[in-house]
Amino acid sequence: MSDFNTREFYDRYCEALNAHEWDRMDEFVSESILSHGQPATRADVVAALKGIADAVPDIHWEIKEVVIHGETLACHSVNHGTPTKEWLGVAPAGAPIEIDEVAMYRIHDGKFVQMSNVHDVEALKKQLAG
Repeated sequence: MSDFNTREFYDRYCEALNAHEWDRMDEFVSESILSHGQPATRADVVAALKGIADAVPDIHWEIKEVVIHGETLACHSVNHGTPTKEWLGVAPAGAPIEIDEVAMYRIHDGKFVQMSNVHDVEALKKQLAG
């Protein structure tokens, strides 16, 4: 993996996320992964991303900071968008949302094999409700 550029890989992944190019996820996500410590598939990851984009069609992940150590990547991003459908059990108020997210990844053989993220769900629900 000496020629593998982790930052370039992650930048391409984020570009695909922000373009909502879900069909490209096979470039980035292993078929079988750990998602929040639980076994999952690439299809599970794609379904979750599609669910977010369905509720927030203009969702955009703005990368603020990336830390790379070996096969581990950590990222702080700010997620922006305007929800148009119920999300997290809350009907949208029509206002844009902005929420900080911290994500952790483990990359092996050029693909994510472990993914998890955290954000303040209660703060997000307050923004959704307006």
